[in-house]
Amino acid sequence: MGVLSVRVLMMVFMAVSLTSMAYADEGTATFYTPPYVPSSCNGFQNDGVMIAAASDDIWNNGAACGRSYRVTCTGATNQGVPHPCNGGSVVVKIVDYCPPPGCQGTIDLSQEAFANIANTDAAKITILYNQV
Repeated sequence: MGVLSVRVLMMVFMAVSLTSMAYADEGTATFYTPPYVPSSCNGFQNDGVMIAAASDDIWNNGAACGRSYRVTCTGATNQGVPHPCNGGSVVVKIVDYCPPPGCQGTIDLSQEAFANIANTDAAKITILYNQV
């Protein structure tokens, strides 16, 4: 493969990456701790730890069950840790509902998922998220 071909492939990859982020929504994320069962979507089924509970913004009367979302930390919420993000993103599956008024974020990540993208001492972060 020539240098020109590699450059073309890199440009295509960059365009696809930017396009997928262009459709991302902004919100906030919090986290919850085990046990993760039972869940609103799957009862006592063990769905692993890369999971989340959806707020009303995503839940849609349960239609969100089983959907996957890529979540990327973008910053602090002016509470706790001033620079909580570690630069990563995580893909989680919606398995539960995070009802108001207790739900404090757009998406409530499992503790393990939250720890993959931010310092858990922050407790709440700003995010970009999109369905994958």
